[in-house]
Amino acid sequence: MTQAGSIYASEHGFKVAFCRFSREIQKALINANDTATLMRTEDDQADMTSHDGPDTRKTRRNNAFHPAREPVRYGDGLRLEHDRVTGPIPFLNPTRAHYRHDQRPDVRYKWTSRNDRKGRHAVDIEPKQATASTKHDTPRPTTSLRSVARNIWRMFTYFPIWDVSFDVAFVFTIGSVIWIFNAFFVYLPLVRPGSEFANEELYGGGITAFVGVTVFEVGSFLLVAEAVNEGRSGCFGWAVEQVLSHEEEGGERVALRPSKSHCTHHHNKQMSVDTRQFTQSKSGLAPQERLWIWWPSNEELRTHYIRNLGFIASFSQLLGATIFWVAGLTALPGIYNRMSQTLTIIFYWTPQVLGGLGFVISGALFMIETQSKWWKPAPRTLGWWVGAWNLVGGVGFTLCPAFGYDSRSWAQYQASLSTFWGSWAFMIGSTLQWYESLEKYPVAVDSTT
Repeated sequence: MTQAGSIYASEHGFKVAFCRFSREIQKALINANDTATLMRTEDDQADMTSHDGPDTRKTRRNNAFHPAREPVRYGDGLRLEHDRVTGPIPFLNPTRAHYRHDQRPDVRYKWTSRNDRKGRHAVDIEPKQATASTKHDTPRPTTSLRSVARNIWRMFTYFPIWDVSFDVAFVFTIGSVIWIFNAFFVYLPLVRPGSEFANEELYGGGITAFVGVTVFEVGSFLLVAEAVNEGRSGCFGWAVEQVLSHEEEGGERVALRPSKSHCTHHHNKQMSVDTRQFTQSKSGLAPQERLWIWWPSNEELRTHYIRNLGFIASFSQLLGATIFWVAGLTALPGIYNRMSQTLTIIFYWTPQVLGGLGFVISGALFMIETQSKWWKPAPRTLGWWVGAWNLVGGVGFTLCPAFGYDSRSWAQYQASLSTFWGSWAFMIGSTLQWYESLEKYPVAVDSTT
């Protein structure tokens, strides 16, 4: 082959190779474009999924429910708003969440861990729905004076003893009344010495102290039993119905009404406190799920309840009441008046200090449970005030022995006075809790919408 022919052949081969290389580049670009498109599609799907469920790889414990512990998980037409699942402490379980109803998007079902324990079914309505007349039959807010007066009247006429939440509040109220009598027996003689009768402090104060602390022990045990049954029912408690209306064009209104048949909480008399098992029904209860337990299994305790703020607060109350009971026992006549000063300090004053601290911790945790942040108070929430007054009562019951260690008159006066105002604080907190236990369907206007 000549030199010219060789050059021509080389140029031709180069052109062929270049064309092939260009085609491969084009194919690679097309494939890369398709891959990028596919990746964008997957990202979009992931974004959409993030609205339907949380990214468990990045979500803190207080911002997501465990699948087995998600409340209202058996239908009822509710959709969980995952971006509104919150809790005040990052390493503990969520304490509040919001749901939207498919047929009533204007109404939010407001789940809180405290309401779940108390068997309450709270809903938030949009401000315009609170006054507007629409095709949606919307329940009225329960914060009105008429609603409050009605619920106060129920406190004197309705006593659902099958409801453990009512039992807790009622028992603590009785216990607080007994402690108020105790405070009068030990404090009044210091203020008005002429009113004192023989052995008033020993018998009147000692016996009422023992009875009062025993009643508190019973109430604390019921409080823990209430806490371990949180989240076991997972019911909505409201019924969304189509009702006839002659005032509307379509002739129908979408009504949201309280429904006991849709409720599986312990306050429902048809599902009273026991250990029966229920099968799947219109209430949405899971098949063969136990409605009531007295104590969780070790596995449940380790994986769930140890991270449950309400359970920790309730257990702190029980622990404090149990230690405090020792002081109540040693206050009895025949024991208190026969102990030496050293034994009095060890078995009478010190258990009061430790037990009072348990009450303080419990009240503080109950307050935090109702808050959106651990540092942000929630004075518009009834449960927050229950915890606040119990905290004040716990402080009073802790200061009493702190002053009691000193035998001087001024210290004994302050010790008796601390029991006096601490008992009244417990009384206020217990009364508010009693009111709360009877208001099972609270309705509020959602200020965030």
